Amino acid sequence: MTWTSIFIAGILTYFTRMSMVTLIRKEMISDNLRKILNYVPSVVFPSIIFPGVLLDDFGAFVNISDPKIFGAITALVIGFFTRNVILTIVSGLTSYWIVIFVF
Repeated sequence: MTWTSIFIAGILTYFTRMSMVTLIRKEMISDNLRKILNYVPSVVFPSIIFPGVLLDDFGAFVNISDPKIFGAITALVIGFFTRNVILTIVSGLTSYWIVIFVF
């Protein structure tokens, strides 16, 4: 029963998202709406990342000594100076793992 529910939910999610991609014609979206939609990934990304970094399992703010903070600061600095996504991800994860496993 559980796997059937998961499978049905996956199919419904796929078709609802795919219908927006396939059914909307490019002429239906105005230039102003396209300009606004260009900012959506920039707005959604921090709202996904920051709670994972700044909140613990119970929803309380983490201490400044938390390894997630150190990894996020490292990733922000590397990302700012290099503008390289892969290097930013690798450096943030590496610094996080070093703090966890070495110190």
